Amino acid sequence: MKLNLSLFVYGFASLSYAFPSAYKSIATWGIEGYAKSNPIGITTGGKGGPTVIVTTEAELKAAVLGTDPKVIKVKGSILLSSRLAITPNKSIIGVGSSAQITGAGLNIYNGDNVIVQNLKISHILGNDCITIRNSTRVWIDHNEFTSDISQGPDLYDGQVDIIRASDWVTVSWNYFHDHWKSSLIGNDPSFRDLDFGHLHVTYHHNYWKNEGTRGPAGRFGHQHIYNNLYEDFLYQAIHSRSDNQVLVEGNVFRGNTSEALSTYGLVIPMDSPNTCVCGDEELDGYANLGARNDWGRAGVNITQKGDFYSAKYKYQLTPLKLVAKVAKAGAGVGKI
Repeated sequence: MKLNLSLFVYGFASLSYAFPSAYKSIATWGIEGYAKSNPIGITTGGKGGPTVIVTTEAELKAAVLGTDPKVIKVKGSILLSSRLAITPNKSIIGVGSSAQITGAGLNIYNGDNVIVQNLKISHILGNDCITIRNSTRVWIDHNEFTSDISQGPDLYDGQVDIIRASDWVTVSWNYFHDHWKSSLIGNDPSFRDLDFGHLHVTYHHNYWKNEGTRGPAGRFGHQHIYNNLYEDFLYQAIHSRSDNQVLVEGNVFRGNTSEALSTYGLVIPMDSPNTCVCGDEELDGYANLGARNDWGRAGVNITQKGDFYSAKYKYQLTPLKLVAKVAKAGAGVGKI
């Protein structure tokens, strides 16, 4: 069926609340990418287990204990006094549009099969909003992550960091904004033996606005990055370094975005603490381009192409002309 783009564009003005049904032909609302298609099996989180509603830190920490499947629904705002360790086979899902985590972030360590949806996680001092470490099959979907970009790169750490041989992860329909260092894959250039062959991550239909760096930045892995919207991403947006590979297609860059994509190994001072005012030198990464991207006024610096020409799973690309409207209409909380 041929898409009538003008009809869809008009529809966003009045029917964005009906996104899943009105626009399902141009974007996938459910799980897609590596968290769905991988050698282990689809990420299901707590499906099949009981559902509990939590409103306090004590209730939330009690709910995540054990490895049996469980759907945990977070209602209202919860101030965590310490980081929350999420165990395998859990779905952590915010209720409505006001579920919020502050104080401390979430750890997904040494586990498998976790879903985090519909939560606002903000202002986590000195650490990540979510850290995924040595874990497989994780879906981070329809969340909002924010802090304060005016405080420089080190007061807050990452928004979603994926490290230490984690694998089969999808990061979709999230609203990342007003933050310095967004999403890092592989946190150390000396961890080649640990990370190489892992770190398969899909990023799709995320909306990044007023960010500094790492949208994402990867080492040693494979990231499929498609149909994301970047507005005012100040420095390096997509950065592939240390033999990392990215497949980049159907993304849109707008506003004050200096470098949309780079495979040059230089880690600029604005990215993270370093020992040289010139930045930290690493090996270059690789990039391949699939469907056409709209780079806007941003630069592109591909120093070498890799062998990651196609993702080995089915996925649905949104037409490039609609990516900005689709991402704005669908990303963030209160829309699942």
